[in-house]
Amino acid sequence: MNQRKIIIVQYDPKYAEQTVKMWRISKERAIGQKESHNLESHIYFLNHILPQQFQVDLALMEEKVIGMIAYNEKEINQLYVHVDYQGIGIGQLLLNKIKAQSSGKLRLYTFEVNKNAQQFYEKNGFKVMGRGCENEENLPDIQYEWNME
Repeated sequence: MNQRKIIIVQYDPKYAEQTVKMWRISKERAIGQKESHNLESHIYFLNHILPQQFQVDLALMEEKVIGMIAYNEKEINQLYVHVDYQGIGIGQLLLNKIKAQSSGKLRLYTFEVNKNAQQFYEKNGFKVMGRGCENEENLPDIQYEWNME
């Protein structure tokens, strides 16, 4: 892990633009598809829609958003790490925090094309529960579930 301090904080709208830009680039790299929503509507989603059902936390390094996770006690809705900071444990840091405060069971979906995410979740004890294609990207996805042993 980088020598500079990484902190996890509850989402604050002052980080909206940074968060959404990081999210969009990370997602595009992961699935090979540009975001269909414009920046403003994506920021609106982050600030007003997502928080209705999910807590949003950010991983920050020196006030720079390098990761985000949206979750509740049973589900992870979003987990993205800045493309320049992938593979150094930020996703693990976020996931460990959520697992510790979960109900003991978590579910999530990831895109079938996102092999890195699949490896990450499977390494962390998530099991495939189903497959489908019910997302606005119209890409095949995989439903995962983790149970506390």
